[in-house]
Amino acid sequence: MPLLVLDSGGVSRLAERSREAVELGLAFRQDGLWPPRLPSVVLTECLQGHSGRDANANRFLKVCEIDEAVPESLARRAALLRRLARRGSAVDALVVASAEPGGTVLTSDPDDLEALAAHADDVSIERV
Repeated sequence: MPLLVLDSGGVSRLAERSREAVELGLAFRQDGLWPPRLPSVVLTECLQGHSGRDANANRFLKVCEIDEAVPESLARRAALLRRLARRGSAVDALVVASAEPGGTVLTSDPDDLEALAAHADDVSIERV
């Protein structure tokens, strides 16, 4: 089954209150990539801890599947991806590992994610 995993840039982009964000969400639905998923650690990067500033993101996150636990096997896989890529944050590596196998990661900053995905099992990176 196809899978769409979001990093913080993907959350921010899809949480925008714009026609483009709505159209992008509709396109992902049509492609069977809805609802999007994300590891809960992504919240640390996309939220500010302020209800007013986080309102759009919090509204959007209600439609997402948020993986609250990071299993040891996923953490170890992310660590391996970071070592092989020689770049990327721990959160980036967890996002890419969460998309394995065959998933797509939506991001606004693809460089580190593409380096990690080069060592992952069939993960594609899509820039927004």
